[in-house]
Amino acid sequence: MSGSVSYHAGQAAEDSVARRYERRGLAVVARRWRGRGGEIDLILRDGDAVVFVEVKKSRSFDAAAAHVSPRQIERIMTAAQEFLDGEPRGQLTEIRFDVALVNGTGEVRVIENAFAV
Repeated sequence: MSGSVSYHAGQAAEDSVARRYERRGLAVVARRWRGRGGEIDLILRDGDAVVFVEVKKSRSFDAAAAHVSPRQIERIMTAAQEFLDGEPRGQLTEIRFDVALVNGTGEVRVIENAFAV
């Protein structure tokens, strides 16, 4: 896939995932939020809680999931800490990390608390 096609496919996947969360009553706070630690695809508000979402698109759900590396998880978590510095409760804010997988036909599968240990 060329850079431009890949970018637009990623953007369409993020839009689809954002709409799915909005239908569930969550509000999109930021898209492609960039901090010093890295980028977070979607940041949503669920009441007082903040949900950080990594969107991965590939031909299959398994292929999309395989693109989430330990190093990327670390960067997302570092960026999330930076984002939380601007929240009223700071690091005490209730948070969740989700991974949204989008397959080649545009179906979405969300893994809530994907980084839980």
